[in-house]
Amino acid sequence: MRWIISICLILLLCGCADLGYYWHSANGHLAVMNQRVDIDELLADGSLASDLRERLELVQEIRRFSIERLKLPANDSYDSYVELDRPYVIQNLFAAAEFSTRLYEWCYPIIGCASYRGYYDEDRMLVYADDLKSRGLEVHIGQVSAYSTLGWFDDPILSSFINWPDYRLAGLLFHELTHQQIYIDDDTTFNESLAAAVQQVGTELWLKSQNRIEDLDRLSRWLAYRQQAIELIGSTRERLAKLYANDISDAAKRERKVQVFTDARNRHDAIAKSHQVTGGFTRWFAADLNNAKIGSIAAYNSEVPAFINMIRAHQFDFKAFFNYVDAVGALEKPVRDSCLATWKQTTRLTGEDCPDIELVRATAS
Repeated sequence: MRWIISICLILLLCGCADLGYYWHSANGHLAVMNQRVDIDELLADGSLASDLRERLELVQEIRRFSIERLKLPANDSYDSYVELDRPYVIQNLFAAAEFSTRLYEWCYPIIGCASYRGYYDEDRMLVYADDLKSRGLEVHIGQVSAYSTLGWFDDPILSSFINWPDYRLAGLLFHELTHQQIYIDDDTTFNESLAAAVQQVGTELWLKSQNRIEDLDRLSRWLAYRQQAIELIGSTRERLAKLYANDISDAAKRERKVQVFTDARNRHDAIAKSHQVTGGFTRWFAADLNNAKIGSIAAYNSEVPAFINMIRAHQFDFKAFFNYVDAVGALEKPVRDSCLATWKQTTRLTGEDCPDIELVRATAS
């Protein structure tokens, strides 16, 4: 969302016909930011509900850990709270053709093209969704509990995620703060894999620091479940792509498409049961499935093992780790990708395409 204000300024100058959408986006984001209340002020209020007080105190504890142990930014992000009037902060609209797994794309000034369109105004979104459907596109609307402005604003804690299980709340904050620490332009897989790795290792370290053994078990089961669920969505998308490429009638494709979705639901039920997970993607699979919905879940975490191996190679020294990741991120993308491929295989060897750990450490010190 860092681009909203810049876009509006550009469009005010160029008179773009889609000014209404960008103006709505900027206003929606600023409306959320303007509702921020400092957490310390809330905690000083004796009338604050006890359950919210406990959650906000937990946030402060997680935030201290993120700074002291994980060396994440010591800024004003997540020092404030916003009570929303809905269970999500924004809704994302996705679209795809009936016989295609390729998502429809929208192009924007500054940030380029994206496979979704975010809305704060539900009525505006539904009108546009109906227009897309009238053009023969399948539509999916995803509710988003949290997003990061990558440090452009002091991101608040939102009521849409404050009551998540402790390990997921901590993981979310570690993930989003990592994006503020390091963010490489035009490399989503790098950014998301890095954030997911810090999220996973950081959450484990936080739970261990409190000897929360049961939560460590829940985290382990959640991570295993989530990985298999995302792999299932990816394999379902591949099955659909092969189906749509077949030289058969549209009626036959529709019939087989229904079966593919039925198989996916059954396989997910088995995965959730095996990991004793009752939430996750359960409702997502139970509701209607279509190409836009399947395409909305992207597998951007393929490089997580590489970053976890880097963390281990640095003996969980996150300051040194982030310095090294900065050096990797500065490489040209082909070399960067080769370096990550090497790190996937080892916790010791850097490989000729990777920066030397000791040299980076010496330069940083």
